[in-house]
Amino acid sequence: MASQWEELEKWMQGQQLPKGFDLFRNPDWVENYVRSLVTKSLPSAAASLGTGLADIKETKRSLVITYPLGEEADLTKLRVLIREDKLRIAGMAEGKGETITLPKLVVPSKSSVHYEGASLVVKIMKRQPRRRVHEAEIRRIWQGEE
Repeated sequence: MASQWEELEKWMQGQQLPKGFDLFRNPDWVENYVRSLVTKSLPSAAASLGTGLADIKETKRSLVITYPLGEEADLTKLRVLIREDKLRIAGMAEGKGETITLPKLVVPSKSSVHYEGASLVVKIMKRQPRRRVHEAEIRRIWQGEE
């Protein structure tokens, strides 16, 4: 059994995986690793994981998404819908829409959108990790006296 484990470790080192399993707890690392594997093996499927025309920049506290609309965009029909993990631009030319998967979780209510030189610029505050800890009470179940 030990030899099989050593073979697995050698394989993992060849795959440039981390030596410890602590890094697997980081969802960003896992997502990026899976994304790179899919991109290499199935380029057509990788397109669905991408962000299309959107340019996403990440600052310390926010995501800035720039989406080119063109000069002919009708801003009265345009709608921007934001979820914690996705951004949807609806009402574009010919009734089309675009859904963009965000690289980090965000706070949808803390966002601003403006039209800047033929591009839609959306700035959304990233959701901070929750550091609150809840200590659960341990209850004893009585089995009765014997």
